[in-house]
Amino acid sequence: MAADENRPPEADRAFAGDRVIAPGSPKERKVVTRVYALSDPLCEAEGMELVHVEYQREPRGRILRLYIDKPGGVKVDDCVNISRQASDLLDVSMDDIGAYHLEVSSPGIDRPLGRERDFIRFKGQRIHIKTSRPVEGKKSFKGVLGGLSNGAVSLVMGDRTVAIPFEEIRRARLIH
Repeated sequence: MAADENRPPEADRAFAGDRVIAPGSPKERKVVTRVYALSDPLCEAEGMELVHVEYQREPRGRILRLYIDKPGGVKVDDCVNISRQASDLLDVSMDDIGAYHLEVSSPGIDRPLGRERDFIRFKGQRIHIKTSRPVEGKKSFKGVLGGLSNGAVSLVMGDRTVAIPFEEIRRARLIH
């Protein structure tokens, strides 16, 4: 897979072609991609999965949120451990992004889907997708995940299937 010109080269090395959902401004997308590249190996070394990264402005300032998971579920100590290590790593490697609050938590029951591989892994599950721009006249979709093919997520909504381009997805979550 050729590198997308909007993605830093380290993203391709870190994910071997597994694109991530990174909505927002170009700066926010760059931050999310860098955080994935730096934090994914850390989580893996600790026996955890980096599920999703969010970087956004909220009323109390910029929030950098990491969602982690592991077989058997995440405990508070796991979040504290990753938070401490990620904080040190990000402070050294990303001192150019300004002030932010780091939060580390489990993905919860409405797990965010943040990588292409998630749309393959959770095929058959009910999901909610929000897009950056309208697709077939809509920006919000709920249905059964049909998978990922040719850069588009297939979503079965009743008797019809909608193909949503991966790059248009702003947010996606499992729903129960």
